[in-house]
Amino acid sequence: MVSSVTSVSTSNRVDLSVQVGALRLRNPVITAAGTFGYGVEFAHLVDLNKLGGIVTKGISREPIEGAPAPRVCETPSGMLNAIGLQNVGVEVFVREKLPVLQNYNTPVFVNVFGYCVDDYAEVIRQLEAAQGISAYELNISCPNVKKGGMQFGGNPSAAEEVVRTARKAAARRPLWVKLSPLVADIREIALAAESAGADALTIANTYPAMAIDVKTGRSKIGNQTGGLSGPAIKPITLRLVWEARKAVKIPILGLGGVESAEDVLEYLAVGATAVQVGTASFADPKSSERIIGGLERALKEAKVFTVSEVRGKFTAETG
Repeated sequence: MVSSVTSVSTSNRVDLSVQVGALRLRNPVITAAGTFGYGVEFAHLVDLNKLGGIVTKGISREPIEGAPAPRVCETPSGMLNAIGLQNVGVEVFVREKLPVLQNYNTPVFVNVFGYCVDDYAEVIRQLEAAQGISAYELNISCPNVKKGGMQFGGNPSAAEEVVRTARKAAARRPLWVKLSPLVADIREIALAAESAGADALTIANTYPAMAIDVKTGRSKIGNQTGGLSGPAIKPITLRLVWEARKAVKIPILGLGGVESAEDVLEYLAVGATAVQVGTASFADPKSSERIIGGLERALKEAKVFTVSEVRGKFTAETG
């Protein structure tokens, strides 16, 4: 895929930087919400300063205990999880977690979750006074809670309402919106979020699924169902990114099954500006750092010296 791209650069240095709206990131590899803790937990394993960015786990108005254990299980070509958005709440996050993240030269994107429209706005209002945040990622797509999230992400009008409200609250920073894959037409939701003021879209969240222990007749996780992620969902999510890219003008971050440099290149080829790494971090906490190195090598071998040359290649070739 990359080999047919011709670069006019005479430099031997690969420029991995990408522009996500008003933000310039050193590379297109970002850790996904809910898979990298608050970021600080991985500091002894990963050079956080090499990452394109860190998306924190979902932050809510009040602390959330989350789903019962066990919360994850392996599935063929993926993982099933039901964490239930466990988090310390916005007040504790600002007081205890965020100051530690400011020790690193890496953009921090705070994933914001709520049960109602006002919850989203209130979390953002409290975050607005804090330092060290590059953007908010509005989670309107989590399938693993009884209410909130999905009720907004599956309906264009509801999505537009919550994004517009959040946009008013987010006066200082860009607003990304994380979409659900469980929609009849991803373009409708993407357009609704864009028209309401989203600066970028994250596509997409996990897919509702289940796994049964035949010996006990029970679910393999504490919840009856959970969210499927990993390599199994990548082909589906690639199509969603491609469809949304044809509909909106704002940047898209692809999320689903990113485990290698080639996965990154596939998402860029269908129009994503950057990617988020999720499930791979469970198997290998250093996966994001490894992917960045692999991406640089792949582009050098193809004699492509700016990662932006790859973006949209598939779209351009197919009209």
